[in-house]
Amino acid sequence: MTNLEKYKKAFLESLEVSEDQLEGLEYQKIESWDSVGHMNLVAALEEAFDIMMDTDDIIDLSSYEKGKEIMRKYDIEL
Repeated sequence: MTNLEKYKKAFLESLEVSEDQLEGLEYQKIESWDSVGHMNLVAALEEAFDIMMDTDDIIDLSSYEKGKEIMRKYDIEL
């Protein structure tokens, strides 16, 4: 599985969305991406990539696209 597939899977499973909803997806724009969904997503990303995200990065994770930028900070190419 590629890093991009792992990244997508974290969003798909933790937020219970379909792949066509990923582009443009933003925090609190859908019911499942509330504070609890956010922490589930963070946990899924940390597990998938064996990382521990900084608090600032957890707070900054505000969209599907922003998450890609954050992953680069952890040397994860998507």
